[in-house]
Amino acid sequence: MESDTVSEATQYDQMTQRSPEMDAVQAMLYGTFAVSVWDRGNDEFRPVWVNEAYTALTGYTAEEALALGEDLLRPGYRPALAEMVDDHSAGAQPIHASMPLVTSEGKSMDVPVSITVRKDPGTGRATRLIAVQREVATPSESLLPESHSRRALELVAKISELLVDFDEPKVLDSIARLVGRRLHTWVGFIVDAGVLRLSEDINEHVRARRTGAARGQTSTDLSDPVARLLARDSPDPVTLQMSEVFSSGSPAGQLVELVRSHVRVDAHSDRLLVYPLLGRGRTLGVMAALPEVAADHFGQDMQTVLYLCARRVGMALDNAQLHYGEHQLVETLQRSMLPDQSQIEDLDVWTYYTPSSEHAQVGGDWYDVTQLPEDITVLVIGDVAGHDIEAAAAMGQLRSVVRAFGADLHDPAEVLSRVDRIVDSMRIGRATSLIYATLSRVPDSADWELRYSRAGHMPGLLVRDGQVRELDGAGGRLVGFGATTRATAAERLHPGDVLVMYTDGLVERRNRPLPQGIAALREVLSRGEHRDAAMVGEMLVRELATDPEDDVAVVVMRIPEQISPSDGKGRQRHWRFPAAKESVRLAREAAAAACRAWGLRVHNAVELVVSELVANAVLHGGGTVTVNLVDTGEGVRVEVEDENPMPPVPLEIHPARVGGYGMHIVSRLADWGWRPSGAGKVVWARISPNLDGTGL
Repeated sequence: MESDTVSEATQYDQMTQRSPEMDAVQAMLYGTFAVSVWDRGNDEFRPVWVNEAYTALTGYTAEEALALGEDLLRPGYRPALAEMVDDHSAGAQPIHASMPLVTSEGKSMDVPVSITVRKDPGTGRATRLIAVQREVATPSESLLPESHSRRALELVAKISELLVDFDEPKVLDSIARLVGRRLHTWVGFIVDAGVLRLSEDINEHVRARRTGAARGQTSTDLSDPVARLLARDSPDPVTLQMSEVFSSGSPAGQLVELVRSHVRVDAHSDRLLVYPLLGRGRTLGVMAALPEVAADHFGQDMQTVLYLCARRVGMALDNAQLHYGEHQLVETLQRSMLPDQSQIEDLDVWTYYTPSSEHAQVGGDWYDVTQLPEDITVLVIGDVAGHDIEAAAAMGQLRSVVRAFGADLHDPAEVLSRVDRIVDSMRIGRATSLIYATLSRVPDSADWELRYSRAGHMPGLLVRDGQVRELDGAGGRLVGFGATTRATAAERLHPGDVLVMYTDGLVERRNRPLPQGIAALREVLSRGEHRDAAMVGEMLVRELATDPEDDVAVVVMRIPEQISPSDGKGRQRHWRFPAAKESVRLAREAAAAACRAWGLRVHNAVELVVSELVANAVLHGGGTVTVNLVDTGEGVRVEVEDENPMPPVPLEIHPARVGGYGMHIVSRLADWGWRPSGAGKVVWARISPNLDGTGL
């Protein structure tokens, strides 16, 4: 009997020693803690196996749980789970987290789990999760209130961190995703830009709002709840029912339509919470939040988070708008110091200036092109070191001094020598480089004589028959660095020659030294077309001046070919109009009459393009509107200049909008673009000679 007992004990010991895994499997299958295995399908995880404790916890059978798939997780947390495990290092310790589940009774439950991650070694993406419950979980409404308060505080703190730098791209999208995956099915920030539209970036939101303010708000009907929210300075949110039918094109109708285009709305998420984005005494947009299934358990904490989020974003938008306004003010100051480019008799001239994209939108680069009574054209380009108000002030002083001496003295070397002497008494403590040049006709010839002197500035470039060479004569030290003898160099220019003068912002980048940049400029000029100065200039800006790290000033001057009476190439008309409604009709009639007088078939298209561009300039530009019309021999070029530096924007077509389609019409009829000019901009359009304007 005793031997039998020993034998059974030994047998039991041997069995347990042989297969401890079996006990572990039994504990996993039938233990009191929930275990689940999740596999990745597209970008979300679905359960592929659950144990009995899991079914007891959720109230679903194993078959029901697997059939529900990702719907076992609360909607707002599904993308968060994928992001969390993808960021987790392969082979690291398990992740300790709360898995937000929805029970068979529709209640939310936070289950503390340890998640083991399996990743695809090739892609590094998580492909399988094993979640093991760490402690007993209870329905979310039974959790201690401080747990939600803590999460709410953490969320608000994270939002504040994201808003520290409002220049960060898509910061609003990051906040929307953060709040969305913690609390809601979907969150978005909406700007009123004539129509309501989703905004992902603070600076883009500010620009869109300013555009919307210029065109008028979406609606002034205060019976509409969203229009009322946008029009008043009140922190109170409104609630829209997604199933409610709103009038077509109304702000509430636009908002519901916008949300439906971004998220699937079901019967459990019919409420849309809309919070105002308040600045200092004004509403700058709205924040829309679509609560997830059973989100009511967050109660006051959820409302507090949404309120604080809207307030913080509203203040960030207000600060960005003030910052943007300061930049616009400083840039206007800068542009006011640049010349109002007038028509230069018998020369094809194109000018360009843009401030650095990285600094305070102000600097010391400048250009000047003027025509003296003695039929002498003066060309100046200069660069005062720095990107601040002091640099701009120094530039303004120097420009005035150079202009004053140039009006009386015609020799470039003598002008710069006089400038050297007077700068010593002006207390300008900035290094300054410039080129001073004059152009005059050679008697009894189609040629022009260029005379120039350089004060520490890069040589200009001469393009002739596809060959590029530097005009590197008459060099000298920077302006104001002691008395020095200046020299004047001369160059004879022939019809078709192109002269390019520029500042270093066009060619120099951190990743491109100055010599390489100049080589790139020469290469672009050698292979480009040179039919007119504007074509050359726009090619340079397009290929070299994107997101400049320094101010950029460029002057392109082309010597026109002699015009035979028969071809009419080079004929021009130049008009100035006040920013008044009547100017649209006057400009349209003047342009059409000029085309008919020139015998051009494109007068219908020119009339439409001029009408739309001048209408935009009158509506948004202010001041004086200048219209240039040029017969290039290969079509007609239209240039419309106004005093608003903001570029034209083709608006999205929307049934709620009245008007705003002008640039779409221009796009159908012509190639078009824009460039800064003086305090405003020039919008240009090239119309093909084969277009008659009837093909709309």
